[in-house]
Amino acid sequence: MRETHDDVIRAKHLPRVGQSVRSRKYGTFWRVIEKKEVWLNTSDDPKTGACRVMPAIYLCYWRVQDGHQPGIGKMLGYAYSLHDNTFDANWEMVN
Repeated sequence: MRETHDDVIRAKHLPRVGQSVRSRKYGTFWRVIEKKEVWLNTSDDPKTGACRVMPAIYLCYWRVQDGHQPGIGKMLGYAYSLHDNTFDANWEMVN
């Protein structure tokens, strides 16, 4: 069965746009300002040599700082697939 973007959202419990997260490493607060479906390239199929892709969800974060308007200041973006645990390892849901 092929993976879908909905499978990634369901399995990873990713935040929605507008929700806040906290960096586990630095303790800083970030807000999700963009969420979109993307495709990540993986290694070529060893049998056929064909290029393979997998569904992922791209989240763009804006660092929450007092006195700054949303979208102005530091921003980060990451793509999450079913085959990584980077969201849980690096972020914690705030609300």
